[in-house]
This record gives sequence, structure tokens and C-alpha cells, in this order.
Amino acid sequence: MRKNRVGAKSTCTRVETPDLSILIDPGVAAMQPSFPASKEEKRRWKAQGRKAIEEASDVDIIVISHYHHDHYIWEDVNFYRGKTIYAKDPNRFINRSQRQRAEKFYQEICSRFGELKLDEVLSEAQERKYPDPLDELPLARGKDFGDYRERREELLRKGRKRFRRMAAEWNRYKVIPELSLEGCRVFWADSREFRFGGTAIKFSRPLFHGIEYTGLGWVIATVVTCGGEKLIHSSDLNGIYIEDYARWLIEEDPDVLILDGPPTYLRGYLLSEINLRRCIDNICEVIEEASTELIILDHHLCREPRFKEKLARVYETARGEGKAVTTAAEYLGKVPKVFEAEGYGGLDV
Repeated sequence: MRKNRVGAKSTCTRVETPDLSILIDPGVAAMQPSFPASKEEKRRWKAQGRKAIEEASDVDIIVISHYHHDHYIWEDVNFYRGKTIYAKDPNRFINRSQRQRAEKFYQEICSRFGELKLDEVLSEAQERKYPDPLDELPLARGKDFGDYRERREELLRKGRKRFRRMAAEWNRYKVIPELSLEGCRVFWADSREFRFGGTAIKFSRPLFHGIEYTGLGWVIATVVTCGGEKLIHSSDLNGIYIEDYARWLIEEDPDVLILDGPPTYLRGYLLSEINLRRCIDNICEVIEEASTELIILDHHLCREPRFKEKLARVYETARGEGKAVTTAAEYLGKVPKVFEAEGYGGLDV
């Protein structure tokens, strides 16, 4: 199994097996305003990333884990010509902004490859009951947060109300169907598995894009297995905030884990010290308990130059276990661009 990766504002990964080739999350965006580089450099890197993705697009399957613009090409759907897409279900476990993006995207797919309007294929809304997703997270639900417990319970109550509002919206949405068009096919991937000869592609259930009940919505992770090897692309978990997700990764026991975050550049703003420590604890647990030899830790993580200092315990744990934790750039023999920031002295970990 061969794999290639892009960079911090893209999680695009190409995986090749003897049976097929897969491109996961083919999108790229410009770095955030706080990233230590000029606007010209950011535009150039985005263009370079887009070019790299287009050059890697001669694949059989494209995976879209969610509908943030750095995870799929949305500007020109001709990119998907001749492809089979396995995508996050846009009808449920999705926030409003991503649903709107999905509607626009599949409208373009229908128009380009079927010469029809999305409205012509929509079906009537379906009434469903959605259980509280926290019920599926017993480790996170039962975790002792000490002095933070009261504040956490307050946040969970607010999150639960937001989830119920979103679930009511899903029951009002007209259903976007899977599509079988002349130039493109689309399947909803959530919680499903597909086999191609000796290769299995399995997709997780919808996972929170961050902490419990985050307003960012949900993502799906991709598990590729072939010839006794296993690779997991976790998508935007923002590290591993949630203990049950860490346990799932340990039980899956991949040979290669491509893991996002945590977003240390948001520390003190959207990332609390408690949740940063929680991320570090969970990543260390995966390193210690899984037999995974290679963890590529990237995406949200590589957006500020001090991330290795903030995750020093992760690197120390990996070193003690004789395992590799690295970034996508370093895996490809390059230096992460964020380390070129003026005044950054670096830390050898």
C-alpha cells in the first residue's frame, strides 16, 4: 500500500493498492491570517497544493469526509469526471453551513454530469429519531473532569440543545439521493464498508469535528485495508479530544495513522488548556497501546511554529515506544513551512 500527503491547509491523501487508487479529501485552502507568512506566499502555496491535487487525480475513487472547503474541490466539479465519490451523507449529522455547501456541490454535479437540476432528484423529507450522540461515548461521558465538571456539564447541556435543533432540521431537509450519472457516481459513506478485490474501504460513523456537540459538525474517518496492512485517515477530529475515538483507533490498530490536530494555534481562544491536555493524553494512549508504527500528525497542528513544544509529551512518548510521530512534510523529507517563521529558533524533539 502506497500513500502520499499534501499539507497543513489540506489533508489530501492518495492511497494506492494493487486493486485501486483512492484520493481522500482533495481540497486546499490558504493559510489563516495568523500564519507567519505573507499573503503572496499563502496564495502561492494554495496554488501549489491545488496543482499537486490535480496531478494526483488519476484515481478510481474520491473520498469527501465533510464539506469544509479545504477537504474537497468545489470550484470546478469537472475534477470529478469519471470518478466514484464516497462522501459524508449530507442529509443528517451535518450542520447548516455544510448542508448548504453540499446542496450547491451536488447541484453542480447534477448539472455537469446529468444535465438536470438537483431539485428534480430530491425526495421528500424523512422523519427520524436521533439518539443523543453522547450515549455512544461512554468513556467521554464518564470521564472525571474535577473542578471543570460543572462548567463542562453546562457546555454539554447547551450542546445537547443545539444537537436537537439540528436534528429537527434534518427531518425537514429534502433528501439528497446517491447519484448515478453518466460521468460521475456518488455514494453516502457513513458507517459503510466496500470491497474491491483484496482491498476493503471502511468508513466510520459520523464523528464530532472536535469536542462533543461542536458547532463545526461531523466528519467520517476512512480505513483502508489491503494485504495485511491498514491505514486510517481520521479527518478533522482536531486531535483526539474524545476518549472513545482514541479507543476506537487503538482497537482498529492501523499500521499508519494520519491524525489531525490538535489546533494549538487556537490555544486560549477556542482550545482550552483542559482540552489540549485531554488531546495529549489521548494521543499518548494511542501511541502506547496500539501497535501503530507511524503517526502522521498534521493539518490543524502545523499552523503555528511552537506546536512541537506544546506537544512535547507526545514526542517523548513516541520516542520511548520506538515509534514515529511526524508531520506530512517531514514524512516526505521536507521542512514544515511554519518552521521558517522569522524568529523561530526551533526545538529538536
